[in-house]
Amino acid sequence: MTRQAPLARALAAALLLLGPATAGTATEPGNDTAMTSIRVIVGDETLQATLDTTTAAQDFAAMLPLELTLTDYHGIEKVADLPRALDTSDAPDSYKPETGDITVFAPWGNLAIFYKPFANSRGLVRLGQFDGPIDALVQDGGIPVRIEAAD
Repeated sequence: MTRQAPLARALAAALLLLGPATAGTATEPGNDTAMTSIRVIVGDETLQATLDTTTAAQDFAAMLPLELTLTDYHGIEKVADLPRALDTSDAPDSYKPETGDITVFAPWGNLAIFYKPFANSRGLVRLGQFDGPIDALVQDGGIPVRIEAAD
């Protein structure tokens, strides 16, 4: 047996006592809650997405399924009113969205899905992101969608 073996055993025991890490921020999911997979159905196309483990994202998941009509906003995002405000009490003050981000604009309470990146915006809260391309959402006019859990 080498000198390193007792040290390795002590380190392993310490890690077991500490347990898994659960730290996270409102924009970084923690490990204490399972991520929620969702489907966004646009006509005959189904887009897969994953919600974060934040309070706001889990509150959004509790609303599903939802039937919404997305409309274009400034050539950057698709928006729709939600049936009620989400709990954003522990969210950061602002967020810088990227293409494929699913967010809520807390002051207005509307869902915002970004198909282009945008500047850091006060009141914007990330809920999750699409797992792949979102081309089906980038079209003119109102787009009826169904958002549901993908159990």
